Amino acid sequence: MKKLSHDEISQNRSTIETLHQVKKLPVYVLLNSIRSSYNVGSIFRTSDGAMIEKLFLCGYTPTPEKKEVLKTALGSQASVQWEYVKDPKEVIYKLKQQGVKICALEMTDKSKPYFNTLKTDFPLCLIVGNEITGVSQELIDLCDFSIEIPQYGIKQSLNVAVAYGIAVFDLRKVFDQ
Repeated sequence: MKKLSHDEISQNRSTIETLHQVKKLPVYVLLNSIRSSYNVGSIFRTSDGAMIEKLFLCGYTPTPEKKEVLKTALGSQASVQWEYVKDPKEVIYKLKQQGVKICALEMTDKSKPYFNTLKTDFPLCLIVGNEITGVSQELIDLCDFSIEIPQYGIKQSLNVAVAYGIAVFDLRKVFDQ
């Protein structure tokens, strides 16, 4: 076993010029009122790794114009299609009209474990909520289903960027099967 160099890894990666040729994961991600710029940057980077369709930044979620977002995004703001829309409901209504299922990454009385998502659930929009309050009930009311990451310790949740990473890469696995 030999660790690959940056150049060796880069040989098998897309470039900004070839991104339009890559088959994207049919997942839209809606970040609603994420307060930490560092979490947003991390989510950009993870979104690039999973090659999602589009990232919607809503509410008071910081955008890549903030240097703290750029610090953790490490250039992925250029490879991930994104848009700022103040009202998340606008995005949800628009995507629903396009046949996209709406899914909250949130613990609800009807949520299913994230690893039980099905290929028939695509295309979907994954809603990720605020670090403290999560996804609002107002947005949950517009969802087709919700997924959660089971917690086995004393804490009730994970960091929002970590939770997103777990969920989106499992969605990638389900879709690619």
